[in-house]
Amino acid sequence: MINHETTSDVLIKDVVCHRHGEEYVINWHWADEVPCVYVHKSPMDAPFAIEQISEKQLKLYTREEYKVHKGLREKSEDIGQYTYRIFPCRLEKGRPILLVPDSDAHIIHISTGKAKIRYSLIRKRKWFGAYDTLQIRIFTEIPLAKDVLCYVKKEGSPPIHKDDGTQYAFIRDLEAGVNLLPEIEVRKKDVIRLFFTDGKKYGERYELIPE
Repeated sequence: MINHETTSDVLIKDVVCHRHGEEYVINWHWADEVPCVYVHKSPMDAPFAIEQISEKQLKLYTREEYKVHKGLREKSEDIGQYTYRIFPCRLEKGRPILLVPDSDAHIIHISTGKAKIRYSLIRKRKWFGAYDTLQIRIFTEIPLAKDVLCYVKKEGSPPIHKDDGTQYAFIRDLEAGVNLLPEIEVRKKDVIRLFFTDGKKYGERYELIPE
């Protein structure tokens, strides 16, 4: 665990982000007494507790580096949404002590684009009997938690939203790349579609594309 203290002073504020080609630049206002900051990056939904953070998970960034680079420059190599926490520091015997503000002025959420999720339905027709066999194939650019998507089954016509039919949850998380789900049996007239479990939340992060 890294040494830290709490502070009620707003030492880092007005955090903004601008996209420049293949990188994005984070800028903020420094209080005069802040010589350096610790920067912590995490997925937006990841839980955060300062007591569980190690120094290896932080990037020390000085005021001089900030001036040279005109901000904090990050490569936009990953697709997703991230949270940056810019922690001010004070120096004690030349070593930085991380200060934890009691407000959110030092925090910014950044989107590096929507990750694409492509899915197709592999249906095996059975000549005899009332059921066919169906397998869902999903390609995702980044790993997905199992609660991001659901599939909906409706008889006779395609479902138009997640509540338009019988909804089923996924039982495991999805890895980046191709995911083949276990085969299921569906009735001859059943139509399957995939939806976000929360369209507003996940629609801002991912693009769901049927193939």
